[in-house]
Amino acid sequence: MEPFVWEQAQRSGASLLTLNSWTQQHAGITAGFTTRLGGVSGKPWESLNMGLHVGDKNEDVVANRMLLTEALGWPFEAFTCAEQVHGHRVQVVSAEDAGKGRDSRQTAFQDTDALITNVPGVLLASFYADCVPLYFYDSENNAVGLAHAGWKGTALEIAVRTVEAMREEYGTDPAKLRGAVGPAIGVCCYEVDGPVIGRMEELCLSLGDDRGADATDRMVQHKGNGKAMLDLKEINRHIMIKAGILPIHIELSTWCTSCKSDILFSHRAEHGATGRMASWIGIEKR
Repeated sequence: MEPFVWEQAQRSGASLLTLNSWTQQHAGITAGFTTRLGGVSGKPWESLNMGLHVGDKNEDVVANRMLLTEALGWPFEAFTCAEQVHGHRVQVVSAEDAGKGRDSRQTAFQDTDALITNVPGVLLASFYADCVPLYFYDSENNAVGLAHAGWKGTALEIAVRTVEAMREEYGTDPAKLRGAVGPAIGVCCYEVDGPVIGRMEELCLSLGDDRGADATDRMVQHKGNGKAMLDLKEINRHIMIKAGILPIHIELSTWCTSCKSDILFSHRAEHGATGRMASWIGIEKR
């Protein structure tokens, strides 16, 4: 069953994909992924563009981010984000950091692709238009995390880095940690070549799957002529398992951003002229 459920927010009109398998089981947590629908941005970012870095009007992006926090019943001051660089740096977010980057790229955490916190009332967010959103929830220590994984972040095993940071900061036991792989471009649409194929095959073989080359062939599906279809979502699921998260604790979305570019932004399907969705996760104040 698809863990990210499409809902129309009654408060703001924004269309959202809510991680219902977590939010319905655990009181006090919010998590999900925005769509492209229900915002104020004009073409080619119409309409719920969450990215300040794509050429859209700053005031429209801020208005869209406010629509998200309104839909969740959170204050806009909670919205906290980073300037992503396809790296593997993990930032610990404190209470004093709440709101960084909410209305300006300059105030966001710089050169950062993963955020973790155990502070109630801080809403973590990161941005996508095909890359893979990764979610982490430690119910024992009341801590959460987000990571942004394009092929470069995947190659750098950012999921492992995030789990390690949560273990160091909060005492997280990976075997009790819940993980989720969110909407992203699917193996049906993500064609790669050359160095990407080589790096991904090397990574897949290192993940220690008992099925060896067979599993690698499913995650990197050769087409001939030096091309292959890449299953970034499945590769990141395997990296989460390598990090110690139990397979039964990992949710995997079937949403493909390229197939559903009428609902979701896709850098590849729209040839770069598009907006960004946001992943979000936060622990509610009680």
